[in-house]
Parts: sequence; structure tokens; C-alpha cells
Amino acid sequence: MNKYIDPLSDFGFKHLFGGEPNKDIMIEFLNALFKGQKNITDIVYSPTEYAGDDQEYRKVSFDLLCTGTQGEQFIVEMQRVSHSNFSDRCIFYLSRLVHQQKLLGKGNWNFKLKEVFLIAILDFKMKSSTNDHYLQSISLVNTGTGEIFHNGLGFKFLELPKFDKKEDELETELDKWVYMLKHMQSLGKIPGYLDKRIFQKIFNVAEMSRLTAEQRFIHDLDQQKKWEYQCILDETLQTGMERGEAKGLDKGMQHGIEEGIERGFKKGILEGIEKGIEQGLEQGKLEIFIELAREMKKENFDMLKIAQFTKLSSEVIKNL
Repeated sequence: MNKYIDPLSDFGFKHLFGGEPNKDIMIEFLNALFKGQKNITDIVYSPTEYAGDDQEYRKVSFDLLCTGTQGEQFIVEMQRVSHSNFSDRCIFYLSRLVHQQKLLGKGNWNFKLKEVFLIAILDFKMKSSTNDHYLQSISLVNTGTGEIFHNGLGFKFLELPKFDKKEDELETELDKWVYMLKHMQSLGKIPGYLDKRIFQKIFNVAEMSRLTAEQRFIHDLDQQKKWEYQCILDETLQTGMERGEAKGLDKGMQHGIEEGIERGFKKGILEGIEKGIEQGLEQGKLEIFIELAREMKKENFDMLKIAQFTKLSSEVIKNL
């Protein structure tokens, strides 16, 4: 039995970073992430769901959204598994926040947009990333000069698999935060090198023994969901390899034995793996969320809370 919750799980992430009583945790994390570029003194948690102007526009739901004292907004997302259009989703999320700032009745541009940022904590390496550093900071820049075109819109991606520093190699505050996120669940006590007051608070909040019965129930379901997700990933990878191999052989037959083995076979395997993983994960994710909602209904959870944790519609939940 682990002493501390998993901060990378849905429940653990929101338990540590998403509550008003613990907003100082989010403030300290954001200040470490921006490293002096910004000095955030206070935040207010904002609604995480934004609908479009009409039914044809897709509704978006963020993991966490908070607003600073200067009106700047921070979307904070935890993403454990990669998918094909992840970067497009990030751009869409920020675009929705910018769009929400439209000032009705204003006939001119005599106003300044509020700053918007998306912070993603990733348990995978981004396909488009060529830098070996675990933090990718992206802004709008002039590609000719490298100068910042607009610094009020940006992305910060924490790629946890790239972080391999040991305890005695931690240099910055951000190093300590990333080390904590990666290793908290396997630790038995608060490490001495994380002696700052905020880290002491985080480990206290994260103690399994401090969870209520309701929180413990959600935590256990969340862990079960993670394990089942991993099983689906493993099985889908195997299926994808088998499909990819067959597809590669078919292409090889069509384009000639030599060229087919050289190009079609290899490409087919990769395409099959990627397609198989995406389809399997989507179906598996839906089934897991449905099962989670069904269990929460048995325990008489509030309908709003079930929808919040599973992202299922109220109509679907009622019919379970």
C-alpha cells in the first residue's frame, strides 16, 4: 500500500492542484514554471467547461482553469497518453479562451487581450519535440528574427519521461516539482531536499490516511481505471502490430516483393500500431468511464459529481 496518492492520476492531480483551500500549491507551481517571467500572487479557479456560441460548436472541458490577479488565464492539463491531434487540441483550447474575451458593443480595438497560457503535464514524449529538455516553452515568434511577436499567448509542456535527474542533481525549483510529480507515489516519507513549506503541505495533503471515505473510493476507482487502461494499451499494441504486419505484406505484394518488404511492410506496421492504439484506447476509455459511473451510482454519488469525474453526459449516466 502506497503512503501517498498518485499525483498523475485524475483524482490525485485535481486533489492536489484543483481546490481553493490549496490554491497556494498551484500558485507556487506556476511561479516555478514561469521562472521569474511572471510573479503570480493569487489565483481564482474558473469554470472548466466552455460551450460554443451555438449547438454546432464543440463544447470544451479543461482539467483545471485558473485566473491570475492581472486577468491572465492558465489552463492546466494532465495527459497520460499521447494521441494524434494533441497539439491541435491545445491550440483549440487556447483559441476558445481568446474567443471568450470578445467585447460586445465595442466598435474598435482600443483594448488589450488578456494573457492566456496552456500548461500540459505529459506522461509521454511529444512526437514533434526535438529538444531533450523536459520543459518546452512555445510562444508566437517571428521565424526570421526569433523575436517574440506576442507574449500573451503561449504553451508550456512538461514531458516527464525526459526528466531523469536523481536526488542530488536537482538544481532549480522546477526540478524539485517534476521530481515530486514523478516519484511521490513510490516515496515513504518527505525527502529532505524538498524541505520547503509548500512541499511539506503537498505531502500532507497527499497522504492516503487523510482521505475521506468518498475520496478513497474515487481514488481506488481511478487507480483501477489506470491499470485497465494499461492493459488495453498493451493488448491494442499487440493487435496493432498484427494488423500492421498484414497490411505491410499486402502492400508489398502490390508494389513488388522487394519494394513492398522495404517500404510497405515497415510503413504498414507503424500505421497499424498507431491506428490500433488510437481505436482501442478510445473504446477502452469509454468503457472504463461507463463502469466508473455505474459504480459511483451504486454508491449514491451526486449526478453532477459523476459527470465531473467521468466526462459523461447526464443523459448517459441516467440510463446506466
